Amino acid sequence: MRAPSSDLPLVLDEVSLRVGATTLLDRVSLRITPGAPTLIVGPNGSGKTSLLRLCMGLVGPSEGHVFWGGREVSAPARRAFVFQRPVMLRRSAAANVDYALGQAGVPRAERPARIAELLGRVGLADLAERPARRLSGGEQQRLAVARALARNPEILFLDEPTASLDPAATRALEDIVLTAAQSGIKIVMSTHDLGQVRRLAGDVIFMVRGAVRERSLVIDFLDDPVTPEAAAFIRGDLVL
Repeated sequence: MRAPSSDLPLVLDEVSLRVGATTLLDRVSLRITPGAPTLIVGPNGSGKTSLLRLCMGLVGPSEGHVFWGGREVSAPARRAFVFQRPVMLRRSAAANVDYALGQAGVPRAERPARIAELLGRVGLADLAERPARRLSGGEQQRLAVARALARNPEILFLDEPTASLDPAATRALEDIVLTAAQSGIKIVMSTHDLGQVRRLAGDVIFMVRGAVRERSLVIDFLDDPVTPEAAAFIRGDLVL
């Protein structure tokens, strides 16, 4: 059988994104390659979510070009997205995953084993029959990750998935993310938590006002930032 095309490297070439008179992304150029997680940081309104949505293909650029594995047009079959506040279907946790598997084209006969594997992977095996909307916030976020993993993605985008979680739920989700990364899935994730950056990131993209101000390895970014804006952000100062 022919091997599926890769969506990596993911390349943004002078990409801008505007809605009306508002510029959400301003001439962003990036190259995202396989390897350790890439984390996107910056103050609120810096363009992190817009960048993730554009990388996923949920929106198109107003200017510039996006290439997935060298192709400017690519179906998102090998990409998955976890939103900050995922919507749970009005059915059980297992049925939520079953729906995602169906959308991914997995034959019905293969789904029970895959559902069990995915729920076990995110620590929800014992809650398979619980209504998804009765799960805690952390459990719902883990279920959202399971649904994303049902697509067997090459790239997994996560938009501040732990923003509203307590420390225990945050650690549980981080463990799942790290395990996914170790399995070969490229993680691209936005966060406001610099501790999380230190725990998870291989490299960091720092954004301000829709533009990339800095891109570096995590150690370099946290311990020796290049730009004054990054240094201020790391100190906890307001960056406008």
